[in-house]
Amino acid sequence: MIFGKSITIDEQHLEAASTVADVTSAFERAEIEFIESLRAGSCDAFDTLINRYSADVYALLLRLTEDHEEAGDLTQETFLSALRSIKSFRGESELKTWLYRIAVNQSRNRFRWWKRRKKSSTVSLDDSVGRTEMVYADTIADECDSPEEAAQRAERERALRSALIEIAEPFREVIVLCDIEGMKYGEIAAALDINVGTVKSRLARGREELRLRLKDF
Repeated sequence: MIFGKSITIDEQHLEAASTVADVTSAFERAEIEFIESLRAGSCDAFDTLINRYSADVYALLLRLTEDHEEAGDLTQETFLSALRSIKSFRGESELKTWLYRIAVNQSRNRFRWWKRRKKSSTVSLDDSVGRTEMVYADTIADECDSPEEAAQRAERERALRSALIEIAEPFREVIVLCDIEGMKYGEIAAALDINVGTVKSRLARGREELRLRLKDF
């Protein structure tokens, strides 16, 4: 009797595993077909790519630049670049990770362009308050905040944005991708084209710089 139950349980496990495998295979086939459609220049596939990932790409660029107009322009440039280079995509990372890599490079190029022209690095903090959700350390909102607590939290968020935009670009990138976007080390490494060890060291350095800049908050 016990032996019979064991066989039944094993069969159930095998059936469940088979179902999961079938679903995974179907998803992978659909993704491969989607990528092939993109490579073939399908307008519908590209529209789907934009609808699926544009909000995430825009949010990433907004956190890197703290400028709504700049983030919008860079989002458009990211997808135009993706359209031009989709044939080189080999599927070694997820599409979202690949797009993030393009977005980060676009942000870097724009920053260097402005720097060469000595554009002011002043950030309009008030413009982003209430429209950019920063998720880092103690800036998480409490629904029961009193007016005083809400004001203090808003001040901490402004200080965080100011500190984040002032730290060096390599450290800001990994902090945004890890602590705000919630990406894993391997995904960040793929997005930035660096190894995991470099991700960890930049993250530690960036967090330390933020702590020093925010020590009074």
